[in-house]
Amino acid sequence: MGALKEEYLPHYTYDEYCTWEGEWELIEGVPYAMGPAPMIRHQRISNEIARVLSEALDGCETCEALLAVDWKIAEDTVVQPDNLVICHEPANDAYLLKAPALIFEILSPSTAQKDRGLKFELYEREGVAYYVIVDPEQQIAKVYRLNGEGRYIKVADVREESVIFELEGCKIDFEFEKIWS
Repeated sequence: MGALKEEYLPHYTYDEYCTWEGEWELIEGVPYAMGPAPMIRHQRISNEIARVLSEALDGCETCEALLAVDWKIAEDTVVQPDNLVICHEPANDAYLLKAPALIFEILSPSTAQKDRGLKFELYEREGVAYYVIVDPEQQIAKVYRLNGEGRYIKVADVREESVIFELEGCKIDFEFEKIWS
């Protein structure tokens, strides 16, 4: 038996997404459950990333660190990166419309494949300057930067090193050793 034809599969929109209970992402009309809730280690790492980003951006007037927030890419695509940096004023308080400059996704068993594949391609296509995939089990972060052709190139695999992220008007010297504690 072959795969179902696309025309038979439901295709959801942002308006429908807004009515769902629980945590979801919507990518090209396909819903992805965000559950179960992130494990404690995942939350600790996310909190540390937020702290390091916030401290690094303390003097920056154009960029701001955020925790998970809806980024509405299209009427049928809404994602919630774990941690992100925006270098623009959001159009509203409900969701982002413009691509973040930097995104961190923390792998969990239920999201690892989506974060490494689908979201990698989506963030690359949408022009996110830096994408960091954080693996709590291996205590390693894979850092990608968008090149001139709009493709991600791996900058580094880091555990304790620092990486400098050059954003619009700001520079973040991110010390990865601080996120694993």
